[in-house]
Amino acid sequence: MKTIVVLSDTHGNTAPLAKLARVLAECDYIIHLGDGAADMRELRRVYPNKTYVLAGNNDFYGGDSELVLDVEERRIFACHGHRYGVRQGTDKLAAAARERLCDIALYGHTHSAEVREEGGMLLINPGSLDRYGRQSYCYLVIHRKKAVATIVEL
Repeated sequence: MKTIVVLSDTHGNTAPLAKLARVLAECDYIIHLGDGAADMRELRRVYPNKTYVLAGNNDFYGGDSELVLDVEERRIFACHGHRYGVRQGTDKLAAAARERLCDIALYGHTHSAEVREEGGMLLINPGSLDRYGRQSYCYLVIHRKKAVATIVEL
């Protein structure tokens, strides 16, 4: 069994990361989906082998544009989502994930938390940890082929 904390859209607000310190320490992977890549510098330093940082449309610090990660018996595609037009829907995102033989797609950009399955693809948006509106992240547990995603509001 592996646990993944999925974060997105911190936009310079690192205070929630301190609140999540214990969860971040105990999980197997940390994935930040962009728009706040620079906010992850300390976590990358402390947990270099389990922290993945993606670049969003507001990132100039760096980060990868996309990630494919094999966890247990699932394959995860992760990106910020802006290049796939996720504000208008997730069809392009799901197609990109399928092209990469993934069955889970993680994305941010919209600041709206969501977990749903569509055509065998588990689509997960953890929401946002910025200063405005609801703050949330996703706690994803994968055991063999089973994946359970929970949106956690702060």
